[in-house]
Amino acid sequence: MADEQSVNLLNPFKSIDFGIADWADGIKAWAAENRDVVQPVKWFVNDVIVGVEGVMQSIPPVVMLGIIGVIAWQAAGARVSAFVVVCLILLGLSDPTAWSLAMTTLAVVATSVVICVLFGLPLGLLAGKSDRFEIAIRPILDTMQTIPAFVYLVPVVMLIGIGNVSGVIVTVVFALPPIIRLTSLGIRQVNASVVEAARAFGSSPRQILFKVELPLATPSIMAGLNQTIMMALSVVVIASLIAVKGLGNEVLRAMGRLDAGKAIVGGFGIVVLAIVLDRITQGLGRTGRERGHRHWWQGGPIGLVLRLLGKNPKETAPE
Repeated sequence: MADEQSVNLLNPFKSIDFGIADWADGIKAWAAENRDVVQPVKWFVNDVIVGVEGVMQSIPPVVMLGIIGVIAWQAAGARVSAFVVVCLILLGLSDPTAWSLAMTTLAVVATSVVICVLFGLPLGLLAGKSDRFEIAIRPILDTMQTIPAFVYLVPVVMLIGIGNVSGVIVTVVFALPPIIRLTSLGIRQVNASVVEAARAFGSSPRQILFKVELPLATPSIMAGLNQTIMMALSVVVIASLIAVKGLGNEVLRAMGRLDAGKAIVGGFGIVVLAIVLDRITQGLGRTGRERGHRHWWQGGPIGLVLRLLGKNPKETAPE
């Protein structure tokens, strides 16, 4: 007993060890032993990334520029569309390889955001409906948002290895909380009297969800999607440390060579993508009042086509 180290009451932290480091090493050993279990998931996600990137790289830049411009016009209006097109042209002119790298980055970000939406929307709806679930998931979301993204790299690389798949998983973990939180907030902010009125008129729970709560919560949900996209882009440079290709990798390589020009080009490309995606998602989140009490398809190129076909969008709108 005399040889045992006594606890110093003035500095107890030096003599007390809960073995957290040893526990973490156990997780490392478990990840190394069970790496084969997650390989099917890795192959599936990798196929999705390769497919999305292949489509984006196969489309000529001018055609892709037109597609993004049309999407921005439909979502946010002609002025935003023109602004988006100008930004993308500047991106393409900044460096011969900038457009190709931007499409690779966009493929990784798009895959990550889609996964975030697939998991985030149901979890957000459940958190908005259940107080218990919201209380249970809150500390998990706090942890996911506050732990630096560098911390996620080690266990993910041990379990999956380096590459775009690991980058997508790290991005999903880091960017998932906003869409869950803001979806839950949007559902909770729906006026209870509106829901009660729909219930009094005989609406089923599914009708109330899809025709009352979700439409009224759409601005909050789109704000969550916007924040998820911005956070996904913020991890691009960090994820390049585990061999994720794209603009982030270009910035990392330029930093290693002290090449200020390449670093600026890569950083400028990330900023342009952030601006473009931000403007489009903000446009999608506009309410009917902000659109002039019109449906989304009554303006933009779709509305123009309807008018050219002799159909007045106001007349085709349901009453």
